[in-house]
Amino acid sequence: MATLGLDNIFKIFNGAEPSASELAQLRNDVMFMALARATSADTNIQSIEVERVIEVLKTHTGNDYSAADIRVAAQSAIFEKVSLQRYLSASAKKIAWQDRVATVNALIDVIQSDGRTSYMEINYFNDVVTALQLTPAQLVGLDAES
Repeated sequence: MATLGLDNIFKIFNGAEPSASELAQLRNDVMFMALARATSADTNIQSIEVERVIEVLKTHTGNDYSAADIRVAAQSAIFEKVSLQRYLSASAKKIAWQDRVATVNALIDVIQSDGRTSYMEINYFNDVVTALQLTPAQLVGLDAES
């Protein structure tokens, strides 16, 4: 089972630059939190969504998560001191736009996994995209060479 790197979270909020391995862990943590929370975006955690999150995370991060890991993270909003949007926004400044787009694409996969999309899930999706500071061009894979 993989766990969130709380040290990474504190580093981000304190303005420190993460190392390469911490940056890789941060990308994984961002995807984990965004996808886990998606399962409860419509207040009804579906087993199919949890299973899809586990599969998607394994594919994208190589980490194994349990259904319990996902469910705990999905419900953690009531216990957190820093909102998910604030965490994602701070993290977005550290990770490449391509990694943020990968998280959004994985989020789409999870949201659509139960065959229906609610307004609450759409609002959650929009909040995540905004917090990750992605442009419409980046969402479709376009970015000018620097």
